[in-house]
Amino acid sequence: MRIAMIGTGYVGLVSGACFADFGHQVTCVDKDAAKIAALCRGEIPIFEPGLDALVATNVKASRLDFTTDLAGPVAEAEAVFIAVGTPSRRGDGHADLSYVYAAAREIAASIRDFTVVVTKSTVPVGTGDEVERLIGETNPSADVVVASNPEFLREGAAIRDFKFPDRIVIGTSDERGRKVLGDIYRPLSLNQAPLMFTERRTAELIKYAANAFLATKITFINEIADLSEKVGADIQEVARGIGLDNRIGTKFLHAGPGYGGSCFPKDTRALVKIAEDHDAQLRIVESVVTVNDNRKRAMARKVAHALGDNLRNKTIAVLGLAFKPDTDDMREAPSIPLITGLRDMGAKVRAFDPASMKEARRELPDIDYCDDAYSCAEGADALVIVTEWVQFRALDLPRLKRIMKQPIVVDLRNVYRPAELEELGFAYTGIGRSQA
Repeated sequence: MRIAMIGTGYVGLVSGACFADFGHQVTCVDKDAAKIAALCRGEIPIFEPGLDALVATNVKASRLDFTTDLAGPVAEAEAVFIAVGTPSRRGDGHADLSYVYAAAREIAASIRDFTVVVTKSTVPVGTGDEVERLIGETNPSADVVVASNPEFLREGAAIRDFKFPDRIVIGTSDERGRKVLGDIYRPLSLNQAPLMFTERRTAELIKYAANAFLATKITFINEIADLSEKVGADIQEVARGIGLDNRIGTKFLHAGPGYGGSCFPKDTRALVKIAEDHDAQLRIVESVVTVNDNRKRAMARKVAHALGDNLRNKTIAVLGLAFKPDTDDMREAPSIPLITGLRDMGAKVRAFDPASMKEARRELPDIDYCDDAYSCAEGADALVIVTEWVQFRALDLPRLKRIMKQPIVVDLRNVYRPAELEELGFAYTGIGRSQA
């Protein structure tokens, strides 16, 4: 099938490349001419394991191409996916749908034959209705079905998530739309991926509800971690003890500095706003947003406490800047309020991340960036592990102790065992766990 993917951000590029790998003919469209030129040269604008090879393979096979011209690909497409950004709107927390609606108008002007227009972007409930209205207003003769097909991709594991999904949610009650989208996803039938058809508004809400629930799970275990520190329990064992209950499960029970990234922060805020607009109460989600924001700001105080509550002229080495491993995404990363707080308390900050330092420089221009973990740690008064990259899980601890000014480790991801570091002479602080 012929597919036009509008937007070459994280969702659009991964989805477009994977659809092409299924054998479909995919054209990815973006207004950013520099980005399209880079993609045509084989340069991938985001860090996602395996994406560069996947794109190269399908470009070589002539199943995937890139352009700034929307009209041609849309006119030829059987399905057009809208995968543009929906960031939090400045000032009120609502999802900014201006890019979605602009895309809908441009798509409408270019449609020729029957076309399924699919919102892949995360959008509030009812957005599909407005997209349908805009298309009809712009091109009254357009023969379209507007569907919702939310994405559930984890950064760092997006290709596997796309090809081996837990579920595929398709929101449309139109039989023609169901058939087209069923054909597009048919290659996944060998993996027995459950194809779930719902009403469009239900599909839109499923995406927000899923992200809010996972954010709640993270926030819950973080609060239990704080309690563990107070009562002398070990959060690692607490999480394992509750996670083995299959009603709860082990995933998203890893205590840390708070969630970040492109989805959970903006989607929880947007869901709260959706509820307010419809006179509904989401007190749990409201609390999750507040607790998580406060937690990220509190991490700097945790580091300060490990150094006797005095950071003036201290050098802090920060390992990990991206909000999670295997991505360069700095959106809402816990490292940002952490480092801002450390600097506000008078500390000098050095940092190293295997992938995100280019992005980090835009958010944190006034710190020192290092070439590796050891140059970052040399002469530091404390080492803070913020992102659990695999490179940081097996550091040469004796070497670290030799080169650091003070052997203090603040492990915000519980990568190391306290006893192991303390035996080597480190002063160790973790999250929600015994220090001995």
